[in-house]
This record gives sequence, C-alpha cells and structure tokens, in this order.
Amino acid sequence: MAKSELELQPVPEHAGLPRRRFVATLTSAVALALPIGSLGCREKEEENVSTNEDLMREHGILKRVLLAYEEIVRRIHSNQEFPPQAAIDGATIIRKFVEDYHEKLEEDHLFPRFRKAGKQTDLINTLYNQHQAGRRITDRILATAASLKTPEDHSLLANDLVAFNRMYAPHEAREDTILFPELHKIILPHEYDSLGEQFEKIERQTFGGDGFDIYVDKVAALEKELGIYDLEQFTPH
Repeated sequence: MAKSELELQPVPEHAGLPRRRFVATLTSAVALALPIGSLGCREKEEENVSTNEDLMREHGILKRVLLAYEEIVRRIHSNQEFPPQAAIDGATIIRKFVEDYHEKLEEDHLFPRFRKAGKQTDLINTLYNQHQAGRRITDRILATAASLKTPEDHSLLANDLVAFNRMYAPHEAREDTILFPELHKIILPHEYDSLGEQFEKIERQTFGGDGFDIYVDKVAALEKELGIYDLEQFTPH
C-alpha cells in the first residue's frame, strides 16, 4: 500500500471498546506501516505502563480533590465564604472513586501479591492502615459538611481536611514511586497485562462506563464550584 493510500484510510469505529483493547486494535491496524523492530518496541512499552498508568492517573483525581480541600481550608482560616456543598462533593468523589474503587483494587489485587512475594510488607501494612484512617476522616467530613453552622463546625472541618491532605500527599507519592514500580518485579509480564485488563473490566462494571472519564468531569465541576478550575491563576507573575 502506498503511503498516500495509508494516510487516507478512515479510522475504524471503536466506540465501546475498552481502552486497552482499542490500543491493541490500533496497534494491529498500523502494523503494516511500521518496521517490525519498532512495532515490537512500541508494544513492549505499552505493556510495561498500562496497569500503572491507570493507577497513577487515578491518583491524579485524588490530587485534584486534595487541592480543592486546600482551597476550602484556606477560606476557613481566612474567614472567607465557601460553598459547603463543595466539601460534600469532594468527599463524595473520595468515597466513591478513591476509597470504594481505587483503594479496593489495591487491597484486593496489589497488596496480596506483595505479601505473597514478601516484598514491601511494612509499606503495605502502613498503606492499608492509612486507607482505613482515610475512610474514617471522610465519614467525619461528610457529616460535618452536611450540618455546617458554627465556627466550631468550620474548625472541625478544616482540621479533618488538613489531616486527610497531610496523610494522602505522602501516601500517594510512596505508591507512585515505590509500590507501583515494584509491581513489575513481583509478577510476570503476562500477569501484569492481565491485571490491567481485569482492572478495566472492574472499572466498567463499577461505573457503567469509563470511571476515570466520569470522575475527571466530576472533579472539574468541583474545581469550578470553588473557582480554582482555571490553571493560569496558579502561575506566578
């Protein structure tokens, strides 16, 4: 096939295909246009990042909620008004996406593998304990924000938001830089790839679609609710 003919080929419909399956389909579709050696390297690279990419970008949603929490704390400490619903919305994202989904993946599928391999067991125990502590804090945030009236209520809310952020900033950093990279060392490549497919299936069953995309929209709405969506405002001048 001539190069010009290849470039004019229409992109096939892929609606409804899971992300990894579409990547595999696309890789196959362009195989004839790539040198064999470069295609092999590309496939290997994609296999090596697929599972961890999902886990780390889910941490991106967590991080954006932490930034929203920081904004609420800033307003409480400076006696500025803020919509109490924003605290509820942020905690709901944490509860449904981070605690009930993302952390459950870690607890059901990652932590047992590390324990079986005898690797990073102290870290795993700490991460698990922090998951439980985080859920208790989220319970309190939801309860306090739902009936926010007195200065004492505002102080309690701020304290819990600060405690949550203080724990989860290093928590996610340790997972991203130690736990997730170590996963490659304790399971075989085919198991790593299969694990990613399993995560994809659980995600779609849990959220009825691409949970990441759904919650990116929710966290963007939270940021707009607090007036912190525009990234340019954080650029120093």
